[in-house]
This record gives sequence, C-alpha cells and structure tokens, in this order.
Amino acid sequence: MTYIKDDRISKTCAVNFTVKNRMKAPIYVYYQLGNFYQNHRRYVTNRDDKQLRSKEDVNEVSKCHPEDYTPNGEPIVPCGLIAWSLFNDTYRISNNNKDLVINKKNIAWKSDQKAKFGSDVYPRNFQSGGLIGGARLNESIPLSEQEDLIVWMRTAALPTFRKLYGKIEVDLDVNDEITIVIENNYNTYQFGGRKSVVLSTTTWIGGKNDFLGIAYILIGGLSWLYSLVFLIMYMMRPRPLGDPTYLSWNRNHESRRR
Repeated sequence: MTYIKDDRISKTCAVNFTVKNRMKAPIYVYYQLGNFYQNHRRYVTNRDDKQLRSKEDVNEVSKCHPEDYTPNGEPIVPCGLIAWSLFNDTYRISNNNKDLVINKKNIAWKSDQKAKFGSDVYPRNFQSGGLIGGARLNESIPLSEQEDLIVWMRTAALPTFRKLYGKIEVDLDVNDEITIVIENNYNTYQFGGRKSVVLSTTTWIGGKNDFLGIAYILIGGLSWLYSLVFLIMYMMRPRPLGDPTYLSWNRNHESRRR
C-alpha cells in the first residue's frame, strides 16, 4: 500500500518472454483483473447515463455519490465510482528491442460511442477530489472519443475479467523476444486483487473460451435429450390438440361426477 501510493517511488517494471507460436495481426492486448467485483450493485448503478450522453445534463449527478461533487461543490464529469476507478496501468511493448505500436483506436463498441457517450460532453473536475481512484482524462477530448473510458465502463459480469487495452498490428514470429514495460499504477493491493497482461489473437468465430463452448454443447445436448423424451411421450400417449377435457375446471367437474 505504501509503495503504490508513494509518488516518489518508480512504478516501472519489465516482463520478458519468448513467443512460442506465430501470432498473426491483429494481436489484442488485454489487461486482466481478478477479485474485482464490477458487478456489485452499488458500483454498477453509480453512474449517470444522461450526463454521459448530453451536454445539457452535465450537472446531473444525483446517482453518483460519493463521486458527485468536488470539495468546492462543482459537479464531476464523468461522475460516479465506475469512471473514478478507471484502470491506469500503462504498457510499452517491444520486439527484439524494437518498440511495437499499440493502436488504441477502435477498441470500444461503436454503439457505445454513438449512443451512450456524447460528442459534446467533456471531462470536468475529474479526479480532483481528495482520493484519486485511477486514470485521469484529457479535458480537451469529448467522452465519445475516450475509448479507454468507454471500454472500462462496460462493466463485467464476473470478478475475473479482461478488457481491451489496444491492438498490435504486426505479426509476431516464433522465438521473438518480447519485453513488456509496465507502469504499475493501479491499486489492486487494497482489495486483494490480481493483475495480468494478456496478448491474444482471434479467429472468425472469436477467441478461445472453453467455458462457453462446453456450456453451449451441454445445454444443446440436454435440449436435444428432452425433445427426444417429449417426442416418445407424445407418440405413446398422444394428446389431441384443442381437447377441452384437459382444462382444469373440466377435470375437476369430471372428478365430482365420479
């Protein structure tokens, strides 16, 4: 805790590894956080969508306590705990001592940029309170172009999640020596969290995720099994369509007559 909060201590560290399989561009750079509950109810609701969308509602901070106003009483834009806790580690990646460009454009959903974040809304008084939560924002860039913020504010459903940091648009070959220089700024120590850097590629059907594949196959298999059971039941004891004798009040009437 002392280390992460002391601005006088260098937060830079380097990680080296060798590429084991050829990676074709684009190569996606993710940051992964563990034991971070973005799905906590108070956290998820601690934002104001009207403020994010429209310049006319920049003073609307009713849903953002305690990150609603500065100590001077001025509204914070964007307000709320989600924006306040914006991830602020930075990465610099090199291949055989040659820096690789990490493209941070087009990493957010276009629908979020156009519909949820206004092109006329600019950050104001952000991270100006007594406790700094994470990254700062450039006040000359509208929220619709702050893609790191947009990616972060699409909250995750599980406590371990990945978010897109950027894209490397050159191939990496087998035995390439990769160095990642990390600026370790984000305070995960306070809540016992974990941080990882992930380099990944995708195919036309998306990335590798064993859980989703297993879940789809399992649910599909159970659905097929149940449909087969219902088909056998229908063939052995067919029920005529539109038969009123199956209605509850008719069944009760029949039982009373007996």
